[in-house]
Amino acid sequence: MKRAYLFKLFDEARRLIGHKNYVVIGSLSILGTQDEDELPIEMSMSNDIDCYTKADPARIYDAKSALGEGSEFHRANGYYLDPVSPSLPSLPDGWEARMTCIEQDEVRVWFLDPDDAAVSKYARSQANDLRWIHSGILSGHISLPKVKARIASTIFLDAEEEARVRTQVDADMSWFETVKSRRTKAAKPEHR
Repeated sequence: MKRAYLFKLFDEARRLIGHKNYVVIGSLSILGTQDEDELPIEMSMSNDIDCYTKADPARIYDAKSALGEGSEFHRANGYYLDPVSPSLPSLPDGWEARMTCIEQDEVRVWFLDPDDAAVSKYARSQANDLRWIHSGILSGHISLPKVKARIASTIFLDAEEEARVRTQVDADMSWFETVKSRRTKAAKPEHR
């Protein structure tokens, strides 16, 4: 997925529902980074754009029949709008202030910060979410220390979700230390 495809979809949404400001959460929020051409495929391969209208979040549902899954737009383009509520993801305090805004023509798209998206994905902990996170860690798009710090200000669905997130982040920190150690050993020339 490329950012230009998102703008094509949101330009259509603007024509349909009149809104010019959209918020992208989930996997494709990574397209708000400045280096979209250097993104790992695992981070940008989704074909559903989880989003809502910034000023009136429920209004995005009015575009679902024309731009959502199974729509003519989806069949013609291979990707689709997936309307969500801003209260859906578990996000840390201050997430709205950390969003990136990119403007094209009359449309402004707000993208969730990658580390905030990672907190939300840890809360879901589906296999595809963890693949996205691991790819982001390895590529440097996700900072585990930032994610761990932001967990402290996140209101989770329940204590079970919070415990699962904390356990997974700790496991990923150990995993990444092992990966870094292997990379360091592989980069060092052997002395004879």
